[in-house]
Amino acid sequence: MKLQTLIASTALLAGWAMAPTAQALDVNIAADLATVEVVHDGQKVTIQRNQNQENTINPAFAKTSRKCPPFCIQPGELAPGVKTIGELEVLDYLKKASGDKSILVIDSRTPDWVEKGTIPGAINIPWDKLNIGKSDPLTVQDILEKHLGARFQDGFWDFSNAKTLVMFCNGPWCGQSPTNIKGLLKIGYPAHKIMWYRGGMQDWESLGLTTAKAAPKK
Repeated sequence: MKLQTLIASTALLAGWAMAPTAQALDVNIAADLATVEVVHDGQKVTIQRNQNQENTINPAFAKTSRKCPPFCIQPGELAPGVKTIGELEVLDYLKKASGDKSILVIDSRTPDWVEKGTIPGAINIPWDKLNIGKSDPLTVQDILEKHLGARFQDGFWDFSNAKTLVMFCNGPWCGQSPTNIKGLLKIGYPAHKIMWYRGGMQDWESLGLTTAKAAPKK
């Protein structure tokens, strides 16, 4: 009787192990990565790819041509020391940022674009508010001190506690995040603490990844 019970239990466990999970996806992010959990505006959000294999890109990102300048194709390397990253690296930073306040993912686009959707876990700091040398200096200082971890002291910027930034905008033709990155470098922001997601929302949308409404600055 004990042997029969053991056999039945073993068979049941094997059946569980072989049964497909209810949440198995047909379209994963990577071979070993189905979803990523992030915190967006205080709420947990699951990032995954669109499961409809007939889905097409959001029409807002379907245009191939815009007047250049200003919408010129950006280089692969924006500036020495600034690392250009892709979607998997962005997702890794988003996961880390959920528990590490020294990492900040920034959507640099203007509010009209952000309303169309952003990367979950990112906050919106419009590029024209952080356009160093052209934006209101007090607004720039407020952003640097309250959000980026910089400190203005004795007429100089102290970046010893500056956050690691992941910055993006609309895509390889968008100059919004590049403008902010170049401005930050000019005032001494450490290049190794700036990551640039060159593909931006156009590539994010083209891969069918989850989007969300922008999280406001706290």
